[in-house]
Amino acid sequence: MAPLASFASWPEHSRGRRFAEADAPTRSVFQRDRDRIIHSTAFRRLVYKTQVFLNHEGDLFRTRLTHSLEVAQLGRSIARTLCLNEDLVEAIALAHDLGHTPFGHAGQDALNASMKSARPEFTEDDGQWGFEHNLQSLRVVDALEERYPAFDGLNLTFETREGILKHCSRANAERLLSSDHSAVAARFVHGGSPSLEAQLCNLADEIAYNAHDIDDGVRSGLLSLDQVAEVPLFARYLDQALAAYPQLQGRRLLFESIRLMLSDQVYDVIDTTRECIRVSGVHGPDDVRALTAPLVAFSPDMKAQSQVLKSFLLRNLYRHPQVMETTERAARVVSELFALYLDQPHELPPGQGSGPARARVVADYIAGMTDRFAIREHQRLSGTVLFP
Repeated sequence: MAPLASFASWPEHSRGRRFAEADAPTRSVFQRDRDRIIHSTAFRRLVYKTQVFLNHEGDLFRTRLTHSLEVAQLGRSIARTLCLNEDLVEAIALAHDLGHTPFGHAGQDALNASMKSARPEFTEDDGQWGFEHNLQSLRVVDALEERYPAFDGLNLTFETREGILKHCSRANAERLLSSDHSAVAARFVHGGSPSLEAQLCNLADEIAYNAHDIDDGVRSGLLSLDQVAEVPLFARYLDQALAAYPQLQGRRLLFESIRLMLSDQVYDVIDTTRECIRVSGVHGPDDVRALTAPLVAFSPDMKAQSQVLKSFLLRNLYRHPQVMETTERAARVVSELFALYLDQPHELPPGQGSGPARARVVADYIAGMTDRFAIREHQRLSGTVLFP
C-alpha cells in the first residue's frame, strides 16, 4: 500500500472515540471500525433491504448490502491511487446505509411523514424532527447496536461517524451539537467540509448506484438497452464496446458498456481531485475541513453528464408505473405499521414503547426491519395482504 498523503486521515491522529478504549495491538482504529461494522446486526440486515427492487422480486437485484460493497470497492480503488486512507473509506462505505428503512426511499419518506405527524403525547420535546436515514445510520452506530458491555452502539471513531453523516438538516445538526461534544455535525451549522475519505464515499455512492441501477433496470425489463443508449454518457461507452467487439450483444454488451463507464468515471474523479487538491494547497485534514466546497469531484463535463443520467433514471426507472405501484404499497406498510405500534405498544419488543419517546422507539424499530419482516409484521397486525 502506498504511504498516506499528508491530507489523508492518519489513524494515529484520529480525534478518537466517544468512550475511551485501548488501541488494538494488530489493527488501526479505522480497521477496527470496519470490523465492528461488518459484525453488526444492522449490517447483516442490509442483505434483505431494498435498493430499487424489493428483495422478493428477484435474487439478482442489488440490495443495500451489495450496494454498500460496491461503494466500498470503488472507494478503495480511488483512495489507493490518491493515497487516502483505504480503511476509513471502507468503514464509511460499509456503514453509510445502516440506518436505511425497509423499502428504500419509499420507506424513509413514509417514516419521516409519520414521525412529523405523530401525536404530541408520544414524542419527546424534539420528537418532531422527523426521520433522516443518514442521521439514523449515525444513531445505529452511536446508540442502537447492543454488542458491548461498556457502551451502547459501536463506539466508532470521529472520522468514521463524520463520514456516515453525509446529510443532516440544520435543526437536527444543532440538536446533535447540543448533546454530542465530538462536533460530528458541526459542518452543517458552521460550514466546512468532511474528510477527503468521507467526500470520496459520497461520490463513490453516486457512481455505484447510477451504474447498477442501469443493470438492474435492464435486467428487470423496465428499461431497454435502446432506451439507455439515448443517454449521451452511456451511449459513449456503448459505442466504444461495439467498436472493440462488433458482434457483442445482450448482457455482455450491457456489462462491457457499464464497465467502461465505471472506469472512465473513476479516472475522471482521480484526475479532477488531484488537480483540486493541488490548487487548494491543503496540507492536512484540518485544511480540508476548513474549506466550503468538496475537493473530491467529477470534472464539470462528467458532472453534467452524470446528472443527465440521474434524471433519466428518475423519469424512466424510479418513477416507472410498476416501481411506483410497488413503492406505494411499501409506503403504506411502513405508515400503517407506525400507527399500529404507536397504538399497540405491547406489540413492540419487551421493554420498549413506554414513556414520551414512543414515536422514536417505533421509528427505530421499523427502520431496523428488513423488507420481508416488515411485510410479515404488517400482515400479522393489520390482517391485510399487500404483498402476496
